Amino acid sequence: MLSILNSREAPVRASATFVDHTPDTAPPDSRRAIEATVRHLGFLPSAVARLADSPQLLEGFQKLTALFDGTTLDPVAREVVVMTVVTRNECHICVAMHSGRLRKLGAEGELIAALSERRAVADQQLEAVRQFTLAVLDTAGAVDDATLDAFLAHGYTTRNALEVVLGIGTYTLSTLANRLTRAPLDPQLDPQLDPQLASS
Repeated sequence: MLSILNSREAPVRASATFVDHTPDTAPPDSRRAIEATVRHLGFLPSAVARLADSPQLLEGFQKLTALFDGTTLDPVAREVVVMTVVTRNECHICVAMHSGRLRKLGAEGELIAALSERRAVADQQLEAVRQFTLAVLDTAGAVDDATLDAFLAHGYTTRNALEVVLGIGTYTLSTLANRLTRAPLDPQLDPQLDPQLASS
């Protein structure tokens, strides 16, 4: 019994090392997704290289991302959903990548800083998205009427509410997978190491 208790208290460690796949080493069903990522970004992020070990997970995440990107939430609101999920789940790769996306969308530095630090944002409409996302997460979707009404009162729709759920599901998948594989932050995604990214 003592050995069982000790094993439960021990830090969790991966039983195997996840491989940074290349197009040559990845399972055949992952190669198309890897090549598409390289064409889109100009490099292969470590997270994708490791997720490629499961073609279904990698393809599923990419399809879900495309679906979420096609929702009626505006691009900045979508990024608010994403940043709320990834900061809560402490996925440093996702925070860096989506901070970069917000910069490319013209978001102010204070908005990015507030989202990165899990603080309220000044824009009331975007704060409504952040609060609703947190409520969905905190209640496993069982938000009360007042919470839903508060979200709708800021000009959002019931369709938008369901789109928030899609965003949560999509980026819960990626954050858990990235943490499991212990994917490192690529220099191309770190503004402290890449001045061009910091100014973009």
